[in-house]
Amino acid sequence: MNSIASPTVVIVPGLGDHDAEHWQTQLSRKLDNVCTVPPLARDKLSRWAQVDELDTTLHEISGPVVLVAHSAGVLVAAHWAQHPTRPILGALLATPPDFELPLPQGYPSTEELNRNGWNPIPRRRLPFRSVVAASTNDPLACYRRVAGMAEMWGSRLVDLGRVGHLNPASGFGYWPLAEELLQDVIDAGPRTSPRGDTPGHVEPRHRFDHPLPDAIETPALGSCSDRTRK
Repeated sequence: MNSIASPTVVIVPGLGDHDAEHWQTQLSRKLDNVCTVPPLARDKLSRWAQVDELDTTLHEISGPVVLVAHSAGVLVAAHWAQHPTRPILGALLATPPDFELPLPQGYPSTEELNRNGWNPIPRRRLPFRSVVAASTNDPLACYRRVAGMAEMWGSRLVDLGRVGHLNPASGFGYWPLAEELLQDVIDAGPRTSPRGDTPGHVEPRHRFDHPLPDAIETPALGSCSDRTRK
């Protein structure tokens, strides 16, 4: 992908261990200008620690940045974006989980996620262009609520169909559409705010070492009788 050479692509993984077969890993091998947020050695379930690690990674990069986030990495990016510390050109946000509803057995409980700062899910419009790629049979989030996230974040919603959680356990692997959607984000350029600002006008902020205040929670996400939509 020689066309993706100007911005640095920052890969924001989920909470799972590194997997050489994951589409994010395979995408990173195809790009010339890419950086992956490193896994945490401790406090792995802490949203604040995850956001701080993303912030540290972003401040080591000069020039334009595009995020490619998957699973909990999407929520890390969304939480970071509530109090951005540098401009972001855009983001590809793939299959965000719904941490506000109980997850399947074997995943952290809602109470654990609450204690670690993940909830409520941010409701504010993101200050950069974004694409939310959603699965219609994701075991970690029903399509209707992910569509609600995309609407609140001001993101373009892409229906991927029945791709599970878009991870090796769901049969992915290489995901060629990631390259196309990433290029769409880059080609679209920076978002202009209603005031006429661009992401180059981020207000200076102190970088954070402590929990950030939660976003203002206004709209409600759609309800789901089941996490998946057949």
